Amino acid sequence: MPELPDVETFRRVLEKRALHRAIAGFDLEAPRLLDGIDEAELRKNLVSHRFEATHRHGKYLFTRLDHGPWLALHFGMTGEPRPFGPDEAPPPYARFVIHFEDGGHLAYIDPRKLGEIGLTPDPQTFVHDKGLGPDALGLDWPTFRALTQGARGMVKPWLMDQHHLAGIGNIYGDEILFQAGIHPRRKMEDLSEDELKRIHQATQDTLGLAIGAHADPTRMPPHFLIPHRHKGGHCPKCHTPLAHTKIQSRTSWYCPRCQPP
Repeated sequence: MPELPDVETFRRVLEKRALHRAIAGFDLEAPRLLDGIDEAELRKNLVSHRFEATHRHGKYLFTRLDHGPWLALHFGMTGEPRPFGPDEAPPPYARFVIHFEDGGHLAYIDPRKLGEIGLTPDPQTFVHDKGLGPDALGLDWPTFRALTQGARGMVKPWLMDQHHLAGIGNIYGDEILFQAGIHPRRKMEDLSEDELKRIHQATQDTLGLAIGAHADPTRMPPHFLIPHRHKGGHCPKCHTPLAHTKIQSRTSWYCPRCQPP
């Protein structure tokens, strides 16, 4: 699933390629993606208007229309936005394609049709209505510490719960805990103040560096776990063979030496 660094990368693509261009129309191949609106309402709000700003909160991407509302996008398990030119064919799995008056296009790609397309008065209203926690990037230590007060259960699911922090999923949850030296099955109630500080700092460092790498595993820093999260992978720090475990039906990768239980 696209996580915070992926969606921030998407936001920057839209910032460069989709703003201030008049919308001529769109094709919607998968109406099931619409969340709380129908196609007629979407058409009324998009056609003959322009996107004027972008915003991201957690895994959600927002683009403000010139008459006020925001288009809200979630990319499901494997989705992404992709601009393409007037002489290019739509990319595979383009479920929603916006056509600009200048001849260009913007495709919303979603192979598994698990994403969401909606409208909201503003991102803050959307975040409140969805019950999302604060965005994980840029979260200061006092706020993070307050969020952990009274938390119970394993640390990995806590990090991935979008009601606690918005933006962290399975992949970056593993990376953050690897960088902090914390086993994914550690209990929140057993973590020390120093360990919580390490998780907080690792969250900010990991997300920032991943965004700098355009969320591309081949461009990640050499000390990152992500390129090694596979069978036969080794720890990039101590070269110990990586281990994995199932936590809430998701596979978590870790180094048994750097992240002792």
